[in-house]
Amino acid sequence: MFNLKYYIDKALKEHFALGAMNFNNMETLQGIMQACVNTKSPAIISVSEGALSYMGEDFAVGLAKICKEKYPYLFLHLDHGKSFEVCKKAVDLGFDSVMIDGSSLPYEENIALTKKVCEYAHKFDILVEGELGQIKGIEDNVSSVNQHYTDPYKAKEFVERTGVDTLAIAIGTSHGAYKYSGEQTLRFDILEEIEKLLPNFPLVLHGASTVDESLVSTINTYGGDISRAVGIPKELLQKAVREHNVIKINTDTDIRLAMTSQVRQVLMQNPKEFDPRKYLKPGREKITEIITDKINNIFFSNNKI
Repeated sequence: MFNLKYYIDKALKEHFALGAMNFNNMETLQGIMQACVNTKSPAIISVSEGALSYMGEDFAVGLAKICKEKYPYLFLHLDHGKSFEVCKKAVDLGFDSVMIDGSSLPYEENIALTKKVCEYAHKFDILVEGELGQIKGIEDNVSSVNQHYTDPYKAKEFVERTGVDTLAIAIGTSHGAYKYSGEQTLRFDILEEIEKLLPNFPLVLHGASTVDESLVSTINTYGGDISRAVGIPKELLQKAVREHNVIKINTDTDIRLAMTSQVRQVLMQNPKEFDPRKYLKPGREKITEIITDKINNIFFSNNKI
């Protein structure tokens, strides 16, 4: 059975990553799906609490179900669930996996909450992602002004005591479009230490958008104001996938930038336009373009179904 666990194990063995792409509406999801179909790639389609609130649970799950029926290599994931109740609801709605984010809590409270979610989700064979350490930036209901790198020894204990299936770690990535003010780097020394203590365990990177300069330039050219935006260099992500046990890379900011760049361009060039299809379609196509590039050149998940 080609379920999410199958592809996580396959990714670990073959050193590729599952892209976890956030969607907030139909066009975003269509753009993601088309890229996966074109490249024959498995992928995770993620919704945050904010996205569920915006779309409505029934619409979000319904859209995902339609996509999964057409292309069964997509797996629905709750991103940054902040409570047991939210994660339980996602499990009950039929999600393939849930993330319980207790990273802002004291260590023991994070363990207790994560373990509780695991105990419930595992009854239904639903995978659980936990998080240890905090990354900077703002995205939906996630906000932190400080970077707290993951402690490798605590990571080992956390996994053993909670029973999580995957672990999101903090090694220098950041939420949002403004990821660095200085040197662009990731703490591969911390990653290597985690891998020594947790051999062959699937790891996750959040806040890993590359923030394509061309998308930012288009937005600014057509009336936007996104200055000093900096993403994670592609080469660092490639190394994390090819040489380490990073099997899931989250992408949200790049998708937002892709859609916004095209909407701004169409409306600025055609000020009399008021048909949403005329500006959402180019946005959808741009999402397909940037996700296709990530699948082929960062995730290396093309032709893995």
